[in-house]
Amino acid sequence: MEKEDEVRKYLLRKIYKLGAWGKHHVCESNLPKGFPSHLCSLVKDVAHDLKKEGLLVCRPSGHDSQWYLNRNKLKEIEQIIKEFLSK
Repeated sequence: MEKEDEVRKYLLRKIYKLGAWGKHHVCESNLPKGFPSHLCSLVKDVAHDLKKEGLLVCRPSGHDSQWYLNRNKLKEIEQIIKEFLSK
């Protein structure tokens, strides 16, 4: 569970730093980049959990799903990232 929480925070931070807020996005195949190879499936599972929480949005495309942050949850996302950085 602790590892899942760290992946969650790091993934939000990664997408935030990339500026993926709708027009800009991250392809699903690029979500696990920067994580150890043994965590690739966990990263995708966490992304789907974040989608259920409303923090991430997934939009289908012709070749790969596109992920971006939900603008309506900006304050909540920034709070999670601040907690992650303060450790």
